[in-house]
Amino acid sequence: MTEPTPGSDEPADFMRGSVLICVTSLVAGVIIGFVGGAFRWCLQAADTIRIDFVDWAHRLPGPGWLVPAAAAAAGATLAALIVRWEPLAAGSGIQHVEAVFRGDARPPLIRLLPAKFIGGVLAIGSGLVLGREGPTVHMGAAIGAEAARRARLAEPEIRMMQTALGGAGLAVAFNAPIGGTLFTLEEVTKSFRVKTVLATVFAASVAVGCSRLILGNHPDFLVERVKAPALVWLPLFVVFGLLTGCLGSVYNRLVLWFLDHVTGACRVPTLAKAALIGAVIGLAMFVYPRAVGGGDPMTQLIVGGHQFALAIVIGYLVVRFFAGPLSYSAGVPGGLFAPLLAVGALWGVLFVGVFNAVWPADATSLAIPMALVGMAAFFGATVRAPVTGMVLVIEMTATTSVAVPMMAATAAAVLAAYLVRSPPIYDSLRERMPAESTPGDGCESADR
Repeated sequence: MTEPTPGSDEPADFMRGSVLICVTSLVAGVIIGFVGGAFRWCLQAADTIRIDFVDWAHRLPGPGWLVPAAAAAAGATLAALIVRWEPLAAGSGIQHVEAVFRGDARPPLIRLLPAKFIGGVLAIGSGLVLGREGPTVHMGAAIGAEAARRARLAEPEIRMMQTALGGAGLAVAFNAPIGGTLFTLEEVTKSFRVKTVLATVFAASVAVGCSRLILGNHPDFLVERVKAPALVWLPLFVVFGLLTGCLGSVYNRLVLWFLDHVTGACRVPTLAKAALIGAVIGLAMFVYPRAVGGGDPMTQLIVGGHQFALAIVIGYLVVRFFAGPLSYSAGVPGGLFAPLLAVGALWGVLFVGVFNAVWPADATSLAIPMALVGMAAFFGATVRAPVTGMVLVIEMTATTSVAVPMMAATAAAVLAAYLVRSPPIYDSLRERMPAESTPGDGCESADR
């Protein structure tokens, strides 16, 4: 269904079609709101249980480190078994949503929803450093496509609806309705067509409203009032952004390197690879319990003003920087966005700590602002959706006082990523997707 030109004879049909699309997006938005809210609630409960579980393992006699290693390995293996049942459930799924919109793949079926939900809870809940947004976006896309089919919309509208509901899924994942809408328009469609905007806005607003009935009506991160940094520090934020762009380029290449060398090792069974990766993450969890999983508890500590020794910050950053790409190579349900935010926050704290060690005056007041800026800048450098990244961080923290340095640093990060010729991560992942008509044993389709 195309939008009529002024003076055409089709305004009535266009209006009826637009109303049907909006109603369908509202209904589908309610569903992904409650499903995504339940998914997030399960992951929050898993975070609490995992911390208590590791604390209990530390008190065990003998090699207590074997317990979290075995538990994480079991969770990853079970998630990999679900992927064997539904191969499309592997990885983030955002690149699949983009491929569907471009006409390079078929819209997902509704059977994807339970696979992503259960597999995501098992994988992320067991400690793998993966994000909740990938499964939530993909579940939203499956719900949107199914709703469009039942509303008997045309094939282009089905693709558009799965895209719009994917944005609603991101909105639920980050409790950020504007950010979810911008994700659809800036990252996926790269356009602002009226029907797509309306469908996404309706779905995202209703979805976030429903999810808040489960999770509570408050921002994701509780941040005390942050004073706007003095403008004299703006060049420092630009330098930070340029370095962040280079770091984001390294991170993207690390993700692809692990996909090539881990999932590309076809002689090792898929389930064995998932179990081994889970065991490695379990060992890291035993040493740094808060360094694994989606990363929200760690991010909350940072933006909440918790003070870390510089050595601890370096340890957390190194673990998450390598554990995220390693976890993604396991081929289980889970995304990249949420781990990016935690890495960006840690990188911001580390940058201020190093700068403060060489600067004659005290610059510790920049720690929280730099952490917030790091979240947006690192997201922008890796995903190449700078406006979405900034809006997501602002909505998740309900903080606007660092908007100016955030814009400067994010723009510098994106510029640096372009200069070092680092493609957006989801473009790279989409190009590595196998043709849907090509059968495989899991090795050919590993790069999800």
